[in-house]
Amino acid sequence: MATLIHTLADHSDDVNYCAFSSSCLATCSLDKTIRVYSLNNFTELPYSPLKGHTYAVHCCCFSPSGHVLASCSTDGTTVVWDTRNGRMLAVLEQPSGSPVRVCRFSPESTYLVSGAADGSVVLWNMQSLKLYRSGNVKDGSLVACAFSPNGNFFVTGSSCGDLTFWDDKMRCLYNEKAHDLGVTCCDISSQPISGVELKYKCTLNGHSAPVLACAFSYDGQMLVSGSVDKCVIIYETSTGNTLHTLSQHTRYVTTCAFAPYSPLLATGSMDKTVNIWQFDLKQPCAGKTVENESKVTVEDWSEDDVSAWLCAQDLADFVGLFKMNNIDGKELLNLTKESLTNELKIESLGLRSKVLQKIEELRMTTISVSVTIPDEFLCPITRELMKDPVIAADGYSYEKEAMENWISTRRRSSPMTNLPLPSLMLTPNRTLKMAISRWLETQQKYS
Repeated sequence: MATLIHTLADHSDDVNYCAFSSSCLATCSLDKTIRVYSLNNFTELPYSPLKGHTYAVHCCCFSPSGHVLASCSTDGTTVVWDTRNGRMLAVLEQPSGSPVRVCRFSPESTYLVSGAADGSVVLWNMQSLKLYRSGNVKDGSLVACAFSPNGNFFVTGSSCGDLTFWDDKMRCLYNEKAHDLGVTCCDISSQPISGVELKYKCTLNGHSAPVLACAFSYDGQMLVSGSVDKCVIIYETSTGNTLHTLSQHTRYVTTCAFAPYSPLLATGSMDKTVNIWQFDLKQPCAGKTVENESKVTVEDWSEDDVSAWLCAQDLADFVGLFKMNNIDGKELLNLTKESLTNELKIESLGLRSKVLQKIEELRMTTISVSVTIPDEFLCPITRELMKDPVIAADGYSYEKEAMENWISTRRRSSPMTNLPLPSLMLTPNRTLKMAISRWLETQQKYS
């Protein structure tokens, strides 16, 4: 069940976009501003609203760390902000000066993409804050963008209905007419993706008018869409079944976004409001919990990751205290009864015990997942440990069955490079198979 828990009504004009970090929600509007809210109690941060654009703000997005926010506008610029103090870090001008409709960070924060109304797409280097590469879609305005989970490629959607795939060097890999009318939004699931060939899967129905927004949940289990019919529909990804239909907005729904570490959904509308919805935790959850986030070990957690973990453990009251003391993942694992009492000044014995219990559970989880499979032992297609590795003509090793299935679907391109395979011959990689066997024996010895 999805329950409306809060409505934000601070914008004075249409809400165009909303985006979550692990601790904040950002919204942007035709009123030329970006507003940033804390997820603890949905209060606006002291430096909000962010002002700097001279025309409507169409899109905003957080970097993966949550420390940087980007926004783009009709004024032809993409602005980069520091989310810790609201300071403007850079103003990136679209070379053509065309209105910028969409912006998106790569998963590793290496690049920022900006797409404009004239079809131009720019890849900005986030270290130097300089233009890295640029290109153009064939026809129409560029209005949508999404990165693959590993950042190897991104997809753009145009007002002509095309989806175009680009690699991280701005080379066009693939182009497909996806819709008869314009693409208004696109998103890529967090599930592993092999190659960039676009294959139709299904059509989700339910809206009675054009769809303006869509987004996957962070675990890929749900997909949400917003429409001109003023409704929001949440689907189960695996079946396409409708889980919820939300109809509280009074005008077009222009944007929707799932929170990364909590069961929250934000929907924005031309009615100038943003609605915050919470899901029943007993039902499929909209976001991964931090404990299940395998890509980042606890020791590598940022302060924002720790804040998200505290919220997930029903310890949100400690977020401010932990942030004030700069508790990151490494510091979190080293906390003791003494440090909680003497340094963090948590006087309540019951609260100290609860925090310590949760930290101990986290330590046990960390130990249980600390053994990671070497990447070279994983099949690039399935991302699972290979049992019968073979070498393909592209020089890469794959699980035999997975590669045979790839070829049987008449795909003669490499799953890794997308280049044509000069041969379909698969050669057993006995050396790799022996290395995997030895590694498995070592793990069994120490388990």
